[in-house]
Parts: sequence; structure tokens; C-alpha cells
Amino acid sequence: MEEYSKVITEKQDMTFLKWSHIRRSSGTAGTFLKAESVLGGVKKYYKLSNYDQVNGVVGHECVNELIVDRLLDILGVEHIHYELINALVEIEGKEYSAYICSSKDFKRPGESKAALDDFFVANAEKGEGRYDFCVRMGWKNYIDTMLAVDYLILNRDRHGANIEVLRDSRRKSLRIAPLFDHGVSLLFNCKNDEEAENFDVLEDRPCQNFIGSRSVYENLLLIGNKKEVFKNELKEEHRELLFKDLEAVLSETFRTKIWEMIFKRYKIYEKL
Repeated sequence: MEEYSKVITEKQDMTFLKWSHIRRSSGTAGTFLKAESVLGGVKKYYKLSNYDQVNGVVGHECVNELIVDRLLDILGVEHIHYELINALVEIEGKEYSAYICSSKDFKRPGESKAALDDFFVANAEKGEGRYDFCVRMGWKNYIDTMLAVDYLILNRDRHGANIEVLRDSRRKSLRIAPLFDHGVSLLFNCKNDEEAENFDVLEDRPCQNFIGSRSVYENLLLIGNKKEVFKNELKEEHRELLFKDLEAVLSETFRTKIWEMIFKRYKIYEKL
């Protein structure tokens, strides 16, 4: 776990990165910025939290990526690993200090990727539902795990492009990519401690889901044997591991509320 989901707290000069604007598919205000680099033959992708031209970097979605990364490590779920970096970045000629997250390219040599929504349109049988299509493709365990994870973290943005299919035509292989992109989750829309303190961690808020309904709670009903989803249990002692080295990044109020959300939802999930 230490190898991947780590925090680099010493300020890094990342002004060489060129950021592109990606509008949020969830429809909320703001912009996510993305960049990539190839250093020493290793391709990396970078993401910035919510940014606007007036206030700069105002979100903490990148921190959420790291927290969820660690949570999935604990539960034994395959996923993309993120690194949180205290960085100096340049956007449109202006410098900002912000925490950014990075991840390595998860595609194997020779693989191409396609969004699940596009893959579904091209390959689904007439009248076939999205969940049933994934079961036919052999991805039931993956989808069930995804639905359970999205409930625990209240993921608001599991649209069809946030699930990817990887194909290698030469090797005739087809697989679904490890889980990724969990920034728009937890308390992402809380701007300060007061909003975090008042956040109802069990509220079933409308979420964008390619599979199932807009209710992450209702989507749990699609899962057959819930006991087979997670390899490991989440325990009270895991709280320290989730927030290691984040004391200067997230306030105690946010850390307490995020743990309350995850652990209370996990306990409800266990009883279903």
C-alpha cells in the first residue's frame, strides 16, 4: 500500500505540465483539469481538483482519490493507484499551489480502450439491460463490487466513460479496466468545515450511474451474494491508515465526517 497511495508533502515544481480543460459530466459548476507526462519511459496521468478562473483550485477531489485508493486496498478491491502531490502548477500563465494526484497508465502494450457505454451500444443484444450485458460478458463480480464501492463513498459520477473496456485485437483479449476516478464522492461538494459538519452521511443523494438507477442504495439490490464482494473487512483501526499524512491537507472536521460516512455505510451494507 505504501508504494502507491502515498502523499508527497514537500512542494514539487510541476509547472511543466500542460493542463487541458475537461468539463464535469456530472453537471456541477467548475472544471477539472488533466495533464499527462512521459518520464523515463513511464506514462503518467495527472488530475487537479475543481478549478475556476476566479478562485483558483477550490476543490479536494484529488484527496478523495487517495482516500478511496486506500479504502479499496483495505477491502481487497482491484483499482488504479493514485499518488497525492503537493505541487506548484501553472494554469493559463498563473501559478498555483495545490495538491494534485497522479496515476500510471493502466493499459498494457497493444491494448486500446473504449468507454463501457459505447461498448454496450455496439455489442448489446436487443432489449438487453446494462447489468445483464455485463453479466453475459463475464464482469458480474466487477460490477457488483463497483456498485458496493459507489454506495460506500456515495460516488456521484459513475457515468459510462468512467468504466472502460480494454481490448487487444492481436492477442484477442478483452478485459474491464480496474476501478478508477472516484474524486466526485465523499464530501466533494462541501466547501468548508461548517458544510462538512452538517452533511448527512447516510442521505441517498441522486447520483449519475450508467448501471442501475440514480440511487446508489437501490443499486445494491442488483447484487446477488453481497458477502462475496469484498475480500477483507473494514475495521475501526483502519481509520488511521486512511488518513495517514493528510493532517495538513484535510481538516479534522472533514476527516471525521468522511470516516463516519464510510464506516456507517459499510455497517449498513454488512446487514443487507
